[in-house]
Amino acid sequence: MELAHNLLLNEEVYNQLGEVQKAEFIFDWLSYLEKLLLATSRSDVKEKQKTLVEQLLSLLNSSPGPPTRKLLAKNLGVLYSIGDTFSVYETIDKCNDLIRSKDDSPSYLPTKLAAVVCLGSLYRKLGRVLVNTFTDTVGNILKAMKSAESQGRYEIMLSLQNILNGLGAAATPCHRDVYKAAKSCLTDRSMSVRCAAAKCLLELQKEAIFMWSTDLDSVATLCFKSFEGSNYDVRISVSKLLGTVLAKAIISKHPGSVSRQSIRRLSLEEVLELLGTGFLRGSSGFLRASGDMLKGTSSVSRDVRVGVTQAYVVFVSTLGGTWLEKNFAAFLSHVLSLVSQSHPKATQTQTDAVCGRRCVSFILRAAIGGLLGEKAQIAAAKDICQAIWKLKKVVDAVMNKGNVETRVGSTDVMASQHMLVCALQELGNLIYSLGTTAAPLLQDSSAGLLDSIISVIQHPSIAVRLAAAWCLHCIAVALPSYLTPLLDRCLERLTVLKSSPEAVTGFSFAVAALLGAVKHCPLGIPHGKGKIIMTLAEDLLCSAVQNSRLSAQRTQSGWLLIAALMTLGPAVVSHHLARLLLLWKCVFPLSPKDLETEKSRGDSFTWQVTLEGRAGALCAIKSFVSHCGDLLTEEVIQRLLPPLPCAVDLLIQLSSVLRTYGSTLKTPSVVYKQRLYELLILLPPETYEGNLCALLKELAADLTASDIQVAASAFLLPPFCHRDDLVILSPLLQETDHRFIEEQLLLGNGIACGSLEYDPYSIYEKDVEGNSVPKPLPPVLSVISSAVKLFGVVCAHVGEAQRLFILEQLLDSIKHTKGARQQIVQLHVVSSLSSFLKYLAGSKGHLGPEEMRRPVLALVMGALESPNPLLRCAAAEAWARLAQVVDDGAFTAALAQVSFDKLKLARDVVTRTGYSLALGSLHRYLGGISSSQHLNSCVGILFTLSQDSTSPDVQTWALHSLSLIIDSAGPLYNMHVEPTLSLIIMLLLNVPPTHAEVHQSLGRCLNALITTLGPELQGNSTSISTLRTSCLLGCAVMQDNPDCLVQAQAISCLQQLHMFAPRHVNLSSLVSCLCVNLCSPYLLLRRAVLACLRQLVQREAAEVSEHAVMLAKDSREELTPDANIREVGLEGALLTLLDKETDQKLCHDIKETLNHMLTSMAVDKLSFWLKLCKDVLAASADFTTVTCVDTMQEEEGEKGDDASVLTTRNDDKSYPFTNPRWATRVFAAECVCRIINQCENAHSAHFDIALAQEMRKRDSRNDFLVLHLADLIRMAFMAATDHSDQLRLSGLETLLVVIRRFASIPEPEFPGHVILEQYQANVGAALRPAFTSETPPDVTAKACQVCSAWIASGVVSDLNDLRRVHQLLVSSLTKIQAGKEALSHLYNESASTMEILAVLKAWAEVYIIAVERHKSHRQALKTTTYSEDCVRNESYSPDGLLDLVHADLGTLSRLWLAALQDFALLTLPSEFASQLPVEGGAFYTSETSENAKLHYYNSWALILHATALWLTSTGFVVADPDEGASHLSRPVTPTSMCQGSSSGATVKSPEDVCTDRFHLILGISVEFLCSLRSDATMESITACLHALQALLDVPWPRSKIGSDQDLGIELLNVLHRVILTRESPSIQLASLEVVRQIICAAQEHVKEKRRSAEVDDGAAEKETLPEFGEGKDTGGLVPGKSLVFATLELCVCILVRQLPELNPKLTGSPGVRATKPQVLSEDGSRLVSAALVILSELPAVCSPEGSISILPTILYLTIGVLRETAVKLPGGQLSSTVTASLQALKGILSSPMARAEKSHTAWTDLLRSALTTILDCWDPVDGTHQELDEISLLTAITVFILSTSPEVTTIPCLQKRCIEKFKATLEIKDPVVQIKTYQLLLSVFQYPNPAVSYPYIYSLVSSIVEKLQEIDQRKPEDTTELQIFQEGIKVLEALVAIAEEQHRSQLVACLLPILISFLLDDNALGSATAVMKNLHDFALQNLMQIGPQYSSVFKNVMASSPALKARLEAAIKGNQENVKVKISTSKHTKNPGKNASIQLKTNFL
Repeated sequence: MELAHNLLLNEEVYNQLGEVQKAEFIFDWLSYLEKLLLATSRSDVKEKQKTLVEQLLSLLNSSPGPPTRKLLAKNLGVLYSIGDTFSVYETIDKCNDLIRSKDDSPSYLPTKLAAVVCLGSLYRKLGRVLVNTFTDTVGNILKAMKSAESQGRYEIMLSLQNILNGLGAAATPCHRDVYKAAKSCLTDRSMSVRCAAAKCLLELQKEAIFMWSTDLDSVATLCFKSFEGSNYDVRISVSKLLGTVLAKAIISKHPGSVSRQSIRRLSLEEVLELLGTGFLRGSSGFLRASGDMLKGTSSVSRDVRVGVTQAYVVFVSTLGGTWLEKNFAAFLSHVLSLVSQSHPKATQTQTDAVCGRRCVSFILRAAIGGLLGEKAQIAAAKDICQAIWKLKKVVDAVMNKGNVETRVGSTDVMASQHMLVCALQELGNLIYSLGTTAAPLLQDSSAGLLDSIISVIQHPSIAVRLAAAWCLHCIAVALPSYLTPLLDRCLERLTVLKSSPEAVTGFSFAVAALLGAVKHCPLGIPHGKGKIIMTLAEDLLCSAVQNSRLSAQRTQSGWLLIAALMTLGPAVVSHHLARLLLLWKCVFPLSPKDLETEKSRGDSFTWQVTLEGRAGALCAIKSFVSHCGDLLTEEVIQRLLPPLPCAVDLLIQLSSVLRTYGSTLKTPSVVYKQRLYELLILLPPETYEGNLCALLKELAADLTASDIQVAASAFLLPPFCHRDDLVILSPLLQETDHRFIEEQLLLGNGIACGSLEYDPYSIYEKDVEGNSVPKPLPPVLSVISSAVKLFGVVCAHVGEAQRLFILEQLLDSIKHTKGARQQIVQLHVVSSLSSFLKYLAGSKGHLGPEEMRRPVLALVMGALESPNPLLRCAAAEAWARLAQVVDDGAFTAALAQVSFDKLKLARDVVTRTGYSLALGSLHRYLGGISSSQHLNSCVGILFTLSQDSTSPDVQTWALHSLSLIIDSAGPLYNMHVEPTLSLIIMLLLNVPPTHAEVHQSLGRCLNALITTLGPELQGNSTSISTLRTSCLLGCAVMQDNPDCLVQAQAISCLQQLHMFAPRHVNLSSLVSCLCVNLCSPYLLLRRAVLACLRQLVQREAAEVSEHAVMLAKDSREELTPDANIREVGLEGALLTLLDKETDQKLCHDIKETLNHMLTSMAVDKLSFWLKLCKDVLAASADFTTVTCVDTMQEEEGEKGDDASVLTTRNDDKSYPFTNPRWATRVFAAECVCRIINQCENAHSAHFDIALAQEMRKRDSRNDFLVLHLADLIRMAFMAATDHSDQLRLSGLETLLVVIRRFASIPEPEFPGHVILEQYQANVGAALRPAFTSETPPDVTAKACQVCSAWIASGVVSDLNDLRRVHQLLVSSLTKIQAGKEALSHLYNESASTMEILAVLKAWAEVYIIAVERHKSHRQALKTTTYSEDCVRNESYSPDGLLDLVHADLGTLSRLWLAALQDFALLTLPSEFASQLPVEGGAFYTSETSENAKLHYYNSWALILHATALWLTSTGFVVADPDEGASHLSRPVTPTSMCQGSSSGATVKSPEDVCTDRFHLILGISVEFLCSLRSDATMESITACLHALQALLDVPWPRSKIGSDQDLGIELLNVLHRVILTRESPSIQLASLEVVRQIICAAQEHVKEKRRSAEVDDGAAEKETLPEFGEGKDTGGLVPGKSLVFATLELCVCILVRQLPELNPKLTGSPGVRATKPQVLSEDGSRLVSAALVILSELPAVCSPEGSISILPTILYLTIGVLRETAVKLPGGQLSSTVTASLQALKGILSSPMARAEKSHTAWTDLLRSALTTILDCWDPVDGTHQELDEISLLTAITVFILSTSPEVTTIPCLQKRCIEKFKATLEIKDPVVQIKTYQLLLSVFQYPNPAVSYPYIYSLVSSIVEKLQEIDQRKPEDTTELQIFQEGIKVLEALVAIAEEQHRSQLVACLLPILISFLLDDNALGSATAVMKNLHDFALQNLMQIGPQYSSVFKNVMASSPALKARLEAAIKGNQENVKVKISTSKHTKNPGKNASIQLKTNFL
């Protein structure tokens, strides 16, 4: 293919190719040429232009296919527009000649068509240049059209469109001719020609004024005609034409030159009237009303009505939102009048009325929902309200006149009903979409919105009552705060107006609709409402018999209320279950005999009521089963069953009842049937086993009944067809934006669309499609649907004989009917059979014996040959299911053979399509095709069928089937890939564009092929690259196809290709294609675009974004005007689309795409993203700011001004986003949070303002989040103060994230302050509105969280500033003090629980922070004197926050304890449910406990921590129990807290109260920690552990734990488990801290017992004292009973996790192994150190014997840690673990147990072993020397020497080894080691016991002196040597002090010469190095100290060595002079005494 990439066609190569390849080659060359021409210089093009034109024109004669001719024409146009235009006239003449040619053969047709297309392209590109030739051309084309067939007409219309486009106004002379031609084409047989004509006329109307002036009426009539018998595409195109022309008629400004009278401006009324005519009378015109019309028999065909509806929408959209705002009232009244009684034809039958209403609703929804912003929508809602009031007045007037009989049938009343239904439904939808932003609308009393809706609830028409109820449902979902008041109001009216039938049904509908809304409102309704409704329902049912006028209504209403009540779920229903079951039992007779007697009684009316009642009861039970599955226990099911047999009996007897009492019972009996079937479908078949056979007969009779007139295949069959197969059927089955109105065409003319009045019970069900009104179909249809479903279940459960009999019977019933009846029966039977096979397959059942297959096969084959395509589709699916349930290879092969035979013989379209699909589906459920022979046969047959150009249908089905086979065959298909691909390309290049469905199937085949090839497509082999090129070529052809669904296929193929071979897909052209179609009017194309975008941005978001912007800048016209990519980028365009889009799936994809883009690009394009979010949030700020400014007024001082800056919008520049909806703004706020999170993982400068500013200076392109802080705060503020509650929640969440992330960033300009401090007024202003009384609890709860975060963040240090936010929390606290009673009754009780707990949690967080700050401040004061750090604290006392909380602490502590008690009760296992208090807890009611649990789970941990801190601060001293109770309206804790409980129970002693509180906190903690759920947050675990720490900080709780050993062990086991299951170091450290405290408690307890025992025994013999501590007299520790054992386990767990080498089992070798010591991470070191501290405390808890048994373990672990972590660190530091292990060693060695007489000897032995182990560490193991740190080991030895009793270390062998180690270390050259060694020796030498110290002195002194003399000789050179020397001297000096008198002189004699040798005389001192000077000073100072101390020895030495004496004297003199100089120079120094003191001391000579 690369050979095709030249400017000229490579004819050599071209001529060598075969036919198919030639076409591919040409197409590839042309598509390359198109790009190349634009990139080539003009001169190069001109040079080759002649050849090129010849080549292109020669291609015209080679019969090019449709895509090729389009490209060819494009290239010609481009070529002439770039090159010379000399030869263009020849080209045009040549094309005209080709068109004039008389050759009519099919082979010449492509050439003619290509010529037509070329002309269009040339005129489009060159336009006015060709103005003088165009009349001939147009004349010629129009002449050709007369004899053209449909393809020709299609191309001519499009070509004319291009000509008109290119010439513009210059084409005026031909306008009339073109108009005339297009008119005839607009009603053409072929739909594609109609579409093309509509496009041509759309182009024409731009210049042809007459179309929207004089000929407007005829254009309209023409369009109405065109809608008749149209398809979806025609309706789209023609409605666009009609809408645009009419809009033009209104807005056009006529040019001055044309000022003739003929042109008149049309008024809006006239234009609307014109459209209305089409809607009401269709295409029969104005005056030419035909005879039927006058007789009143005809009604407008549905397709015309739907087309006109779409034209209305186009009309309004073209005029735009601003126009609609101005003219809304007129528009509304016109649209509503379309269904008024002034046009009786429109609503003549109920079916027509329902369809008409649908259309009106669609127009209103599209206009209001699609064009108006939120403010305009609110105004529109008021207009609708006015309309409702007007209509209401009409009804009232009629109702008040005349008597009862006349008023219901009165035409006026009925006249208004459909208008009211439309108005109410639109009002509901409107408020639903506005959400809580509609609050001002409902509060506006002048509109009286709620009153208007409630006033029409009693309308005589049931449809209006239901619509009003639904409208209330929408209001309740949008504004949850109105749910309870509305419910109360309706219940009250229902009770008062019990005697009016309209009121009873109307208000019960309303209550049911409101109950249906509860599941959409998380805050719920008060629990008590359920009881009221249940009682009311019972009352209605019981009183139904009292008044015959009302009995039907009361019965229906009673059951409706009960059924709706069931949707509230098990929590509510469980309380009413018994009453429900009783009512259910009573509604049916008890036995068959009673049923017989019943039949003989009563009349038609009583039967009607009875059936109504029983149907209602069945519906209520169905609702119960589907919404309260948890309550369906065995027992309940047993109580549900008894009435079922009777219900089935009644079903069987219905026909005889009908015969007896006449046809009035027909509808009630159908409804009864439907209800029963629906219930049985839900119940497991076992529950009605006894009735299966009877049911099956009844179902069979229903399905084949003779009185069903309508064949609703479009409604029955789709569930039984495979989703993939539905795409080959009518596009109506696919999803479109017009689905709502198109549905009526799908169902066919006789059938009504769904509507609420067909089944009032559906009003409380959740609608499948999200927010729109439920649309149940008429009972006649829905009963069939239910029967079909139930048949599947029942047939699968009856015996085989019965099953066979029924199937035979169904087969016969089809044979015995004729004509239309036969079709209906066949439809029902096949549906039931499909249902049966589907159920069998789903439940893994089997069909049964072989004879069962015959009737099934006969039924399926009959359907495969049915003329109804849907039925064939369902049959193909049944065929596949049949193969699945029989599951026998031979049978499957036989089925395939049947298909082959039929396909070989059949010539009719029906059989060929049916069996080809059956062939494709056959292996769908069998795991794919495995036989290559079968595959070859399939492929062969389908190849043939797909080339049958006489029937596009056969081609479509065959190709679709081929795509299924490619999917099922998988890798087996590889051998067929090349021929298949060639076939696809050939067909793509040759099938006319008018057969879009064939192209769609080709697209599916191509997609399947790409999937089969998969990642192989990346390969580089020739064969693969050829395949890949063909795939790309196929995609290119499909992208050029005019049909949107084919374009969608192309995009999904490219998406697949991009997934498998990303390098080979041209991203820029793909992105441009996506951007162009971003706002396509076709839903499926938009979905394909977004699915593809979503995949692309996961890999290469930045590239996609760049390509989109580049494209937007380059292109002029291509991009759709809706997507403003040029300004706001692709991201902004997607946000705009998200705002307009209504399709859920699409919105989800847009959000996902934006999230991926944000994740990968937000950090790099920070400003851009923040601006996008800000624009979206600010675009509607003007709508919200009203509220913010007021909140500022009460602020005292100037602080208020800070925030008001945010509320004034001074910039009037236009925003790129106009009035985004609240949902979009919520998404933008969520994006802001995501951006902050993304920045967290990026550069640290995002959260460091100094660094950010510095980097910004270096490069202005650098951008950091912290620089946008003002914007972040502003966005959070705007969102948090909006009308929309969801947006407020998002805003508060954003604020919370901002506070948490930015609180600690310092402000570089004001040291000691943080950057957030300047925004405190804004934060306060954002929070204040959330604490008003009408704010919903969830917003207040969130705001509390922000408050506590703000106070705790420490941003504001000044208490006065802090008080504002603190005040908000105080106000909440006051509000919640009254407990659960005082809060609002608008929501469920659990909502008030949520609010109370949120407030308590916020206070807890503040209190915890206050206490922590107080603590850290106290520690800081201890450690540092007053320093710079405290400067900031002058205005800020750290106790200030604590003082703020202190005021409310009394109240808070009680509320906290109450909340904890509630939590404790709620977390009890279910078996204790009976012991819980009946009335609930302090803050929850027993009925709502399930919902409340969640809120307790969210907040208990911090409350627990705060309570523990408070108890600690009081030291568990109980204040007076009544103190503070006076603040509360009632005691908060109804339980054992003993806060003055009012029951007069015995008052507990303070000790008991404390014990209760202690156990409460401990109990909650242990319960939580011992069974940590996977969702337990880190915050909860940490808070819980901190609470335990706080608790054990005080003596009293410690004594409780110490004295209760089991409790301690329990706690330790729980902590052990926490450590095992949670990896987080902070949690493990906190756990270890608690362990340490438990051990301390145990120690204290043991000490206390020993002390008291000693005191008691007085001077008694010590021997008789009992042993305290673990291990008693035996020393045994019992696992599970021993505290010490549990602690050891836990510590070992920690140590072995960090240092696995400690466990010989893990390392797999006994004893010590030579491993390199390691440095642990910081966290690891901390954990190990903490564990060692605990270990060293353990011996103190044991008895002497006990201590002996644990000592080896403790020593092993401690020394093990020392050994494993003794790493050499620079500067001789010891690692933190080594220090910890040395500390621990010291603690163990100095334990009193080592000296206790019972354990002394054992300890001594063990300690000697330990010392040996340490000494052994030095020795090489296995011949390798370990790199341990000598200092660490030496220190350990020193610890042993110093801390144990002498007999441990003085035994000769050990002592000798220790001395050797010291000697060896002294020899080490490392100065650091030497320094440390001297220091250690110093401590050993100074040990008071000579037995220990002397051996060391004797052995080591000589070598120390030698060392010092050596230094003395070579003079130290650097500071380290200086240090060594100084340390050595210190050792010698210490020795002098220790030595006995007789030896002292020798030592001093050694020391003095060394010291004196370092003294320098004056000259030397001047030139000496700093080191020598220091040494001189050091030596001099020491000499001056030694001289006076040992003067006699000193004098002797001096006397014996005059040289030394002279040197010393010189030095002293020099020193004195030095001092004098210093004194003279520093006369002004404050303290000269220091130097003077030396003088005085020098006189000892």
